[in-house]
Amino acid sequence: MNPTEQPRDGEMAGNPYDELRDLLVRLEATMKAADLWRMETPPPEAFMSVEPFSVDRMDMGQWLRFVFISRLSALIDARGTFPAKCEIAPAIEAWLKDARPERRVAVTEVIREIDTLITEH
Repeated sequence: MNPTEQPRDGEMAGNPYDELRDLLVRLEATMKAADLWRMETPPPEAFMSVEPFSVDRMDMGQWLRFVFISRLSALIDARGTFPAKCEIAPAIEAWLKDARPERRVAVTEVIREIDTLITEH
């Protein structure tokens, strides 16, 4: 089902934009609970990066908080077209490889749900 279609029998009735917004709220709460939210805002030039995940100008936590969440929030507000696929969970898992298991699992679980929602819509 694409974001503008009505659900058919057996499909979830939830609006994918609302589902994505709920997942972003959950991601923020999960990052806060895992003490991964408080960080410096990257300088303005960091947002000009063309590298995947802005690896040349910010760390993965900064990218997740200040780029990924912000861009998806803007997509929701604009009711924009979802990307064809989203596969950031492996990068987040690599970033959290040395984190306590409960942190790693909690954050990557939400990211996997976001990946799935976007890719399926």
